[in-house]
Amino acid sequence: MKDIVQYVKRSKYRVDVLKSLEKEILMPKEISQKTGILINHISKVLSELKHYDLVECINPDVRKGRLYRSTSKGLKIIEKIK
Repeated sequence: MKDIVQYVKRSKYRVDVLKSLEKEILMPKEISQKTGILINHISKVLSELKHYDLVECINPDVRKGRLYRSTSKGLKIIEKIK
């Protein structure tokens, strides 16, 4: 778990995206608006965080309007980052 915390902390974008999903379920556009990160970066960061099972898409079958939330593992990482 320590190595995942370090991985997340190495990128301000990863930290900001993960924190934005701490208490909310959001679409990528909403994450972009909330964090000030460009949407194309949000997609890449979400993909990276999904790879480590820190976030999940709760409606992966839809093409537009995908919703993301933190996993329990992601919430634990957020607590360690604070």
